[in-house]
Amino acid sequence: MTESSKDPLHGVSLKMMLTELVAEYGWEVIAKRIDIRCFTNDPSIESSLKFLRRTPWAREKVERLYLRGKRSKR
Repeated sequence: MTESSKDPLHGVSLKMMLTELVAEYGWEVIAKRIDIRCFTNDPSIESSLKFLRRTPWAREKVERLYLRGKRSKR
């Protein structure tokens, strides 16, 4: 097993994560769980991606929410 294959996010793009989260929970629930403006004020995939790509702490929160959702479905 290679080092990168141990990463649960290996092969999952930020856009894929965000799209799945929006489909699963909707913007309102995401905004309640992660209180940042790109989710609360006129949210869109593209505007959120722009913010998340340049804001590491926010991206980490999205990644944690995504992983929690994946773990709970097992």
